[in-house]
Formats: sequence, structure tokens, C-alpha cells
Amino acid sequence: MNVGLQSVQEYLALHVLLCLIPAFFLAGAIASLFSKESVLKYFGADAPKYISYSVAAVSGCLLAVCSCTVLPLFAGIFKRGAGIGPATTFLFSAPAINILAIVYTAKILGYDIGVARAIAAILLSVVIGLTMALLYERNKEEHRGIKTFNGEEHSHTAYIFLLLLAILVIPEIIQSWTYLALIEIPLIAVTVYLSFKWYTKEERASWMQETWFLVKMIAPLLLIGVFFAGIIVELLPSEVVVKYVGGGNFMSYFIASVAAALMYFSTLTEVPIISALTILGMAKGPALSMLLAGPALSLPSMIVISRVMGIKKGLSYIVLVVIMAMVSGFVFDYYML
Repeated sequence: MNVGLQSVQEYLALHVLLCLIPAFFLAGAIASLFSKESVLKYFGADAPKYISYSVAAVSGCLLAVCSCTVLPLFAGIFKRGAGIGPATTFLFSAPAINILAIVYTAKILGYDIGVARAIAAILLSVVIGLTMALLYERNKEEHRGIKTFNGEEHSHTAYIFLLLLAILVIPEIIQSWTYLALIEIPLIAVTVYLSFKWYTKEERASWMQETWFLVKMIAPLLLIGVFFAGIIVELLPSEVVVKYVGGGNFMSYFIASVAAALMYFSTLTEVPIISALTILGMAKGPALSMLLAGPALSLPSMIVISRVMGIKKGLSYIVLVVIMAMVSGFVFDYYML
């Protein structure tokens, strides 16, 4: 118990809060100020493939979806006319490149894994989508285009996004508290001023509501994950971790991918748990495999995916995710060692 509480205390250190608090505001802004319809319309059958796959691969950053909210979005776009290729590209990539997940992964596990997770999620999502399309879209069905509402973005939203991103990144670059304060405080003041100037009271309220919703949904689960991660480090023998997921052999990547696919990780909780395993001797390759397979799959999500796409397509997607996660872990270890 004391070990778990100590882990939570260390986690709540100021440098982590400086990372997560701006990330919550950034994710809230994305969720409230970007029109989902303006993104999802590119998944229709009439959209050129290079556009639909590109948007599907990066839309997780724009839609700020987590592993739970991606399923109804996926079901919606698939049922409303999206091809299976772009739909499964979106299904894999969206939760993996959640802005909170990438920031937190880089902060806790290192920027090498954080960047690798983002790049692998985008690249593998396209490979998985193209493979699913190759397998199941040979007999093309007549898809109706996806109907969307006419949502127009604020022209200023991109500037607010960049300001929030700067507030998020700068503490990682500047270590001096004096220089940090001289830069961060004016940036925050400018962001607040422009938010009041550019957005209506209702839009600002929506932004704060989305931010608070994310905090309420994620923060308690995150603290629970940190608590149990501390206990795992204390109780789990490091020899066991090194033996099964120490890296360097096929079984390490296979076990990491399959274990992550079967487990249910609430948003971001995979990071402290995997961090605990790396402390015990888990190699970075299997850790990356878990980071890729975990958000994409869980037993509940496998059932939902199979019901939406059908059992055959669902199983194909599941196998592809596990294989791609394994390959990514192996490639990462091969080039980083």
C-alpha cells in the first residue's frame, strides 16, 4: 500500500503536472473546437484513397478519441459508407495517437518510444487498412457517401492549437525556472486573451466542459494505474519479466502483443503499467508492442469489432494488429540496440 501511494506522490511531481495539464486543455480544445463531421466526411467512398487513408491515419490527433470512444465512431463511419480500409485504418490509429497518450508516453517512457509509437501507429494503420481492403474489397459494394453536417472550423483554431502545443512542449526544452516563467506566463496570457477575443461564451464553455470531462474520465484511472504499477514493481520478480519479455527473441514480442491485446487498458493507464514492467527488465521493443496492441484491442473491443464487421473480418483485423505490433517491437529493438 505504501509503495503504491509513494508512486502516486512521485507521479504528481510538478514536472508531470506541467506536462499533463496543458495536454488536457489541448485535448479539450481539439474535441470541442474541431468539427468531427469535417474530418469524417473524408472517409466516404467518393474520397480519393490517398486522402481517406491519410485523414484516417492522423484523425486521432484531431478528434482526441480514446480507446472507448473510437468504437462507436468506427461503427458509425463503417455503417454510413466508409470503406473497410479507411475505417480500420482509423480504428487502429485513432486511440494510439491520442494527443494525451503520445505526450504521456514520451514523458514517462522516453521520447524515443513516444515518437516511435506515433510513427508506428500512423504507418501500421495504413498497412492494416490497405491489407483489409485488399482482402475484402475486391468485390466492391455500392457505398453511399457519408452524410455529414455542414461544420465550419474557426480560422483561428489552428493558432490556438499551436499556442497550446508551445505551452506543452516548452517545459521540456527549458529547464531554468526563471526563463520558463518568462516564456510560459506571457504565452498563457496571450492564449487566454485570444480565446476570449476569438470564441463566444458558449464555445469557451464547451471547451472547458470537454477538458473537465477528460480530466474526470482519465485522471482517477490514471492514478489507480500508477498506484498498481508501483505495487507491480515491488511484488513481481524481475527474473520473470526478463525471461518472458526481456526482448531479443520472437516469444518476447509475441507475449507482449497478445497480453496487451487481451487486457483492457483504460486511456493512458497502459503507460504507468508498461513503465513498471520496463523497470523490472522489459525491453523497449516488447514495450512498444504493448503500446501499439493495447489501445487497439481488448476482449470487449474484439467482440464489438467482430459484431460490426463480421467474425471473419474481425478476426483478420485482430491477427493483423497482433502481428504488426510484434513486427514494430522487433524493428525498434533491432535499430535501437
